[in-house]
Amino acid sequence: MTALSFPFHQTHRNRQNLLEKTDRRTMGGQKGLKLVDFWASPFGQRVRIALAEKGVEYDYHEENLPAKSELLLKCNPVHKKIPVLIHDGRPVCESLFIIQYIDEVWPDENPIIPSDPYSRAQTRFWADYVEKKVYLTGGKLWKLKGEELEEGKKEFVEIVKTLEEELGNKKYFGGESFGLVDIALVPFTSWFYVYEVFGWIKVERVAPKLVAWANRCKERGSVAKTLPDPEKVFEHVVSLRKRFGVD
Repeated sequence: MTALSFPFHQTHRNRQNLLEKTDRRTMGGQKGLKLVDFWASPFGQRVRIALAEKGVEYDYHEENLPAKSELLLKCNPVHKKIPVLIHDGRPVCESLFIIQYIDEVWPDENPIIPSDPYSRAQTRFWADYVEKKVYLTGGKLWKLKGEELEEGKKEFVEIVKTLEEELGNKKYFGGESFGLVDIALVPFTSWFYVYEVFGWIKVERVAPKLVAWANRCKERGSVAKTLPDPEKVFEHVVSLRKRFGVD
């Protein structure tokens, strides 16, 4: 007998059993919303901005990355990385996936991802570009020296110019609406000072429209209250360079 030929009462009973199992799994965890994060992480800042845009309250757990907590290891046993959003005891990992989850669970306030299929595809493309390019290449500017640093500078300049070209004269990457690409990228602007000092570049000279966009984003309450002081990030990176033996 195929699934389509089950009697109605049997199909209904199977569905009800599934719902009851789901409810038990949810109720077995801690109710509410908690974010496991680290203050300087641009990936965690993405999630905090998204939650602020939605007006969602949550508990915050500051993670000690050199000595990762049992909570983090339990909630993200595969990658063992922050951020992790725990909703009613169930963890969601990876910042872009978390933002999509937030947008779907709280869809009414400030939509983050477009509903139009083509716009949504383009948004995800550029968010993925930021994900794959900015963090790793920016890291080269403060982790490397000599020829490797020079190569990293060339890559970084090409990336910010590409992003500026995509931005064009728009207010935000999605036009008039602050959305996924903006949230994915804007946390890295707090690291621009680090990139400039150790990479010997001036981002505003390379991509003035991108810097103007960053300043517009920082006028939003969600961004202003989330992004850390660039000098504090710089001090953090100085300590990392010493730990990694760069200096």
